[in-house]
Amino acid sequence: MRHPSTIHTADGSTVTVTPRGIEYDLHVRNARGESVATVVMSSDDLDALLREAEDVRYA
Repeated sequence: MRHPSTIHTADGSTVTVTPRGIEYDLHVRNARGESVATVVMSSDDLDALLREAEDVRYA
């Protein structure tokens, strides 16, 4: 991923994933657009998160 990507949730919240050098920022906003959290993850951690999300999705 080289460009920011935003995931929209069922409740209207968003998670925007932005590459930042060798790391990624995950910026979480609630349905009103207010910042809830920003998390910095390594590429390996982001890959693990996405794999686990797929496991949950198909469980």
